[in-house]
Amino acid sequence: MGKVKKGEACSVKGCTGTAVRSLSPSYAATMAKAGMEVADGGRLYLCEEHYKKFKKANAGQDKLEKWRLSG
Repeated sequence: MGKVKKGEACSVKGCTGTAVRSLSPSYAATMAKAGMEVADGGRLYLCEEHYKKFKKANAGQDKLEKWRLSG
C-alpha cells in the first residue's frame, strides 16, 4: 500500500488536504512556476485542487517537449 492510499498530506506549503497523486521531485520547478511553494524533500504529494493547477501549468511544457522529441 502506497503513501497516497495511507493518507499522505499535500506537499504544498499551507495546504492541509489529503494527497491524491504523487509526482517525481523533478517537477518542483514546474510547481514553482505555477506559484505553488512545495516542501523540500523527495516525492511531491498533491491534493486534487493543486494537482489540477499543476496539470494546467505543465500542459504547455509537455506539448513543447513532445514536439521537440518528434523531430
